[in-house]
Amino acid sequence: MILGTGLACAILVGGFLLLIIIRVPVAFALGIAIIPIVMLDIRLTPFIILDRMFQSYNSFILLAVPFFLLAANLMNSGQITDKLIALARVMTGWMPGGLGHVNVAVSMLFAGISGSSTADAAGCGKILIPAMVKEGYDTRFAVALTACSSVMGVIIPPSILMVVWGGVMQISVGALFLAGAVPGLLIGFALMATVYTYAKIYNYPIVAKPSFAEFWHAFKGAALALLTPILVIGGIVGGLVTPTESAIIAAAYSLILGVFVYRTVTVGDLGDIFYDTGRFASISLFAIGTASAFGWMLSFYNAPRLIVEFMTSMQFGTFGTAILIAALFLFFGLFIDAIPTIIILGSVLMPVATAAGIDPIVFAIIGIISLAFGLVTPPYGLCLLISAAIGKVSVVKVMPDVLIILAPMLLILLLVIIFPEIALWLPTTLMPDSFK
Repeated sequence: MILGTGLACAILVGGFLLLIIIRVPVAFALGIAIIPIVMLDIRLTPFIILDRMFQSYNSFILLAVPFFLLAANLMNSGQITDKLIALARVMTGWMPGGLGHVNVAVSMLFAGISGSSTADAAGCGKILIPAMVKEGYDTRFAVALTACSSVMGVIIPPSILMVVWGGVMQISVGALFLAGAVPGLLIGFALMATVYTYAKIYNYPIVAKPSFAEFWHAFKGAALALLTPILVIGGIVGGLVTPTESAIIAAAYSLILGVFVYRTVTVGDLGDIFYDTGRFASISLFAIGTASAFGWMLSFYNAPRLIVEFMTSMQFGTFGTAILIAALFLFFGLFIDAIPTIIILGSVLMPVATAAGIDPIVFAIIGIISLAFGLVTPPYGLCLLISAAIGKVSVVKVMPDVLIILAPMLLILLLVIIFPEIALWLPTTLMPDSFK
């Protein structure tokens, strides 16, 4: 038989949602949901699906994903996170709520190195959550702040999500990196303002007022690590390396720092580091394959075209369409990992954004920021789950603080929608060729 668009999409989406409800992992749910369609429609064969998956893997740019993950794992294992925390402490610890500001600042610094929010939540959270609790901070606040600040890992460049987005949508990864910088910094400042407000209300302490000598010592300790974003982003923007080559450079540089410079990573540690990297990278890449097959199936039955026609007929305008796009990414981020969502929802909404006059770079940043917030909102909320596990507190008890901290972050997302120049200023200035 030949399936119509309505029935095929109902089977695909309905099957996927059912599998998610019964707790099947997203990557497998996407693949399993395709099987009934392949069995029912005579035009399809399993080989077509396997071919779509292979084509998604056969991308040079996606090789950057495991290498950025490797760089993040090497940074954590090499205790480079400790040096970033020491620098953040002397930079921001003198303000009311000192350790809270340190938490935000170190997430901003770590984001410029790793490109992974979960690595940020795990690496920084293990040190800062116990330290904040010991200093008298409420455990719920410490957990909520760590989870929310860690989302900057995929917004401030380099970012694994931006690499995936650029590879799938055929957009300059360098331009995406630059576009995420200003919104990421604004989110960091919004978090610091929230910490300051909490500190004044609950009388949270100041860590210390450092001397210049202490600042210089901390800066020297972290200076080599801080060169990583310069090597990665500078190389891409300057046209010297591709995103994949920059990820390899970041991983090699992290390895040299950990093994030869700081000498905090031994040869024996490398086996566990490579294993963890391979495990997490395989999960991400498998999800890319099944999501690509699922997205292709939706396209085969013309679902994106029908969605574009429907949304165009509604005449939401540029601002209304951008708000709707952000809302859809925020909603899907509640339940699904960011990478499959980018491939499925991003591919579907890209023509909608184009038809509404939204720049592809702005569309990407709106989507990535919205999906980043999904890392701290249940039931998915991976960064929140990691932070809550470290703080030994239930997610339900932390949620009120998470919602309070998220509010100013959502305001920054709204500002990006209203003033797209916030995202476009750096890429148009430094990479104008990306817009030709």
